[in-house]
Amino acid sequence: MSSTIEQSGVGAELRRWRRARRLSQLELAALADTTQRHLSFIESGRSQPGRAILIRLAESLRLSLRERNDLLGKAGYAPVFAESGLEESALRPVRTALEQILHGHLPYPALVIAPYGRVVAANDAVEVFTEDAAPELLVPPVNMLRLMLHPDGMARRVRNLPEWGRHVIENLRARAQRSPNPRLDAFTDELATYVPQAPVGPDHLGFSVPMRLASADGELRLITTLTSFATATDITLAELHLEAFLPADQATAELLRIRGERHRGDRRASSPRASEELKQRQFRIDPRR
Repeated sequence: MSSTIEQSGVGAELRRWRRARRLSQLELAALADTTQRHLSFIESGRSQPGRAILIRLAESLRLSLRERNDLLGKAGYAPVFAESGLEESALRPVRTALEQILHGHLPYPALVIAPYGRVVAANDAVEVFTEDAAPELLVPPVNMLRLMLHPDGMARRVRNLPEWGRHVIENLRARAQRSPNPRLDAFTDELATYVPQAPVGPDHLGFSVPMRLASADGELRLITTLTSFATATDITLAELHLEAFLPADQATAELLRIRGERHRGDRRASSPRASEELKQRQFRIDPRR
């Protein structure tokens, strides 16, 4: 009975993912180098799928590493992909590389983001995002997406919040469509309540929607780039991405340069111990998942 339940579970899961990817049984079978008949038997629970065919099907469905492990688990197989803690020695080279990238991006803001917007590392320039934010939004682990769109966070300083906020929400909706997840849906619905409705306007650069952020030094116009570990075989690493903000105009570049110099001056003026504590706090990788 247990085997039948496992087969039925993995078959239903395969069918759900196949339909989410808008693939026919014939199309998926061709991608995974199997037959439509075999796939049909797996989906209906009449055939026990082997580990190798499940891995091929998961790859063909473009599932994330976590989703591939879940699919294998439904068929009774052990997970293939490890999920290391960021504090573990195996990921020490990754932590070092990320810290170097964050520091090298100064005087522009950059962050390392985990799923659902959780910040695990950031450089000094992100202080432009925390300016005047409510203290409760800055309690670690900080959620960058909530900080950006919440009325008590950056939202009151984002001058094109309807346009830029809608861009953020649309990206989350697209991610949820690729990998359906009730938790992500609920989180996106929450964030959407913070974004005012507005018609599509011309507030873009032709290739990107900039964020127009008011600051104590003047308005900043920022565009963002996302970088991920495309060939990662560890779940923790695969789910991280680096979000680096760039100036959309020369005025913004100059303002960020001035802020960076002022920040370095403040650090030099502080005691050596306070300066070192700030540096460690700013660049420390947060291992919490």
